[in-house]
Amino acid sequence: MRLYETLADDIQSQIANGVYQPGERLPSVRQTSQQRQISITTVIRAYLLLESRGLIVSRPQSGYFVSTLEAYAAPALTAAKPKPIAISASVDVSRLVLSTLRSIATDDAVPLGSPYPDPGAFPFEKLNRYAYAAARDDSLRGMRDALPPGHPKLIRQIAKRYSEKGVTIDPAEIIVTVGATEAINLCLQAVAKPGDVIAVESPTFYAMLHAIERMGMKAIEIPTHAARGIDVDALASIARDQRIGACMVMPNFQNPLGFEMPDEAKRALVSLSAELNMPLIENGVYNELYYGDTYPTTLKQYDREGLVLHCSSFSKTLASAYRIGWALPGRYRDQVEKLKFLNTLTTASIPQLAIAEFLEREGYEHHLRRLRKTYAQQANLMKAIVTRFFPAGTRLSNPAGGYVLWVELPDKVDGMKLYQLALERGITVGPGYMFSASGSYRNFIRLNYSTPWSPEIEQAVITVGKLATTCAK
Repeated sequence: MRLYETLADDIQSQIANGVYQPGERLPSVRQTSQQRQISITTVIRAYLLLESRGLIVSRPQSGYFVSTLEAYAAPALTAAKPKPIAISASVDVSRLVLSTLRSIATDDAVPLGSPYPDPGAFPFEKLNRYAYAAARDDSLRGMRDALPPGHPKLIRQIAKRYSEKGVTIDPAEIIVTVGATEAINLCLQAVAKPGDVIAVESPTFYAMLHAIERMGMKAIEIPTHAARGIDVDALASIARDQRIGACMVMPNFQNPLGFEMPDEAKRALVSLSAELNMPLIENGVYNELYYGDTYPTTLKQYDREGLVLHCSSFSKTLASAYRIGWALPGRYRDQVEKLKFLNTLTTASIPQLAIAEFLEREGYEHHLRRLRKTYAQQANLMKAIVTRFFPAGTRLSNPAGGYVLWVELPDKVDGMKLYQLALERGITVGPGYMFSASGSYRNFIRLNYSTPWSPEIEQAVITVGKLATTCAK
């Protein structure tokens, strides 16, 4: 446990035992630093952690006080505002996404707008050693193990991983892909055709919109609750009036909202899928990044008709640069395998084998536990800073996993303008425009908190908050 966490837990215990009463002022940062003989930065981080837990509040020019019974936090998001809107495939979100990624890569901007996890948390050295050993293996110099469905060793490890989490799957169903993005694209191509209407969450992860745009399909945005996920009743009403070619969802730790869809809602969605014979493309890339005690259930577990096409990857948990994902396409398995062969022919065998060896020999679960704990702590820090420094009226998501925070700003704030102002100061944010093809989230931004917390990150978030406050006036 880090020093600031120890201090925070000690103060929390004192609050619980009545040493500090609700409304009572805590010792100042400087006093605590001197009394404990620790740095001011350590005290600040401990106080911010307590603030994020709702135990203390900060009052400008006065210090920190024990919270009253009402938890101190920015108001939480609830239901999404927009009504379902049918959109054309001509809406272009990809240019803004590409521009944001280029700014991070070429301008060395603070990556609050990045969709990727911080690579510093990944075991690249170990993976690269396995990749180097695989590259020297004469048996891998052909294409046999790179052809669909993928390398047998990796397929076995993926199936084993699901089994360890209580999810029984047939290894023969697994198709290895170039990341989850290819898996999603292949699954969509397998179940729908150009011109079809595809249902998506609102807001939705822009990779879903990219796939729809790329294939000349149309999207319809379904209102999505910030804690419960897609509105199944709204989807049912729409789907009974017009044909829906497929529904694309991220039921666990959705990007950007971060919710975990309740089990009863997952069952209802799968039941609706069976009733309407409507394929469900499930994006499960964040499933392993849960903050709770147990692995979340998947739509795949409730599927009895083969209509759930489950997609995932190692890009968010182990090796983003290796671009290794997979699909479990249910009844569409043979079609997806054929499309994989026609689209990209193979998935590189060396990264597949390197990951398979790591899963077999190294402590993947230990790595994940450390990653989950880090992200959960950094989520609290990010929420505390946003609550303190963003304009009045700001509302936040409450992520149950993953590494992104969805922020609703006052109506006067234009997310694109804020994006430009932040970029001028070497900071990226994810403007809400990227998460809807109908422009529904003009005053929203997404923030990435996977990068280790530092004075630079903290100051960047504070700067964005000050810029948003100026825009809100």
